[in-house]
Amino acid sequence: MSDNKRKILFIDRDGTLIAEPPDEQVDSLEKLQFVEGVIPALLKLADAGYELVIVSNQDGLGTDAYPAIDFEIPQQKMLDLFQSQGIVFSDILIDEHFEHENSPNRKPGIGMVLPYLKSGELDLEDSWVIGDRETDLELAENMGIGGFMLGEGLESWDSITHRLLNRPRQARVRRATNETDIRVLVDLDAPGSSEVSTGIGFFDHMLDQLASHGGFRLELACSGDLEIDEHHTVEDCALALGQALDKALGDRRGIGRYGFLLPMDESLAQVAVDLSGRPAIVFEAEFPRDAVGEMSTEMVKHFFASLSQSLGAAIHVSVSGENTHHMIEAVFKGAGRALRPALERQGNQLPSTKGML
Repeated sequence: MSDNKRKILFIDRDGTLIAEPPDEQVDSLEKLQFVEGVIPALLKLADAGYELVIVSNQDGLGTDAYPAIDFEIPQQKMLDLFQSQGIVFSDILIDEHFEHENSPNRKPGIGMVLPYLKSGELDLEDSWVIGDRETDLELAENMGIGGFMLGEGLESWDSITHRLLNRPRQARVRRATNETDIRVLVDLDAPGSSEVSTGIGFFDHMLDQLASHGGFRLELACSGDLEIDEHHTVEDCALALGQALDKALGDRRGIGRYGFLLPMDESLAQVAVDLSGRPAIVFEAEFPRDAVGEMSTEMVKHFFASLSQSLGAAIHVSVSGENTHHMIEAVFKGAGRALRPALERQGNQLPSTKGML
């Protein structure tokens, strides 16, 4: 389930938000000019859940060469214009030191952003520095996060927005215990043939059906203690798969969230899924046989209970029929079909009136 860490964009000012004049000081309203594409880009990024923080070096601010009032007037005008368009910065960090003073606060030093790094709340995998100089990329490296550099032949606000909001939703997970060693790769946006190897042929077939009907690519390899029984293998595969799906979903913005029934010959499976971040399982089934191949039927419910727990999903299953193989296959296919619309990316909004999942 999402840990609700803060996704923050640490954004340079001159040359990134507003154009930088030849003398490198925006000290009058006449010099105030926005960088192309910045307003629609920030609106989209804020709508996708990113916090916006300004981080800027302003050499000599407050000295006779650069009086504070000369900075404050265009600065406030810039902020007012952004706010009029619905863009608000949660923090503004300014360092006034000259380069030769070697201040730890001056970019690429991390002094200004140190509270964010120490808080433990920063999403290091999805927070970024955006600027127009090498020092901005160096700041990103020093913070342990990614960075983008604007400029001719480099990035634009359009390209940065596209790269941040349309990244492939992929995840790798390794789960190693005394009983099993499992490696999982999921790609939610690249459906294709899956590669599954658990040592249980029927279970491999079911996982392949789940991924195929769910519209996502799955690679899963498990080495387990099958000499004892299949319990640990089935349970731990479900937990690892759920972890991978949860990781690929990120903060779950833009997903369909809900998925809803699949007949297979004489069997009928009804499966409902809610990717709410809250695990719950309801499973109604009476299988005529105790096992199919090397997989006991009692493990079917246990698989979905474990998947629900690690994915953070409410899963409701009801299946009826006469052929146990058909019933179980209908459940896995139905779960895939329920997951498909739930996993689908439909925008950038959180699918919850609470503002979080």
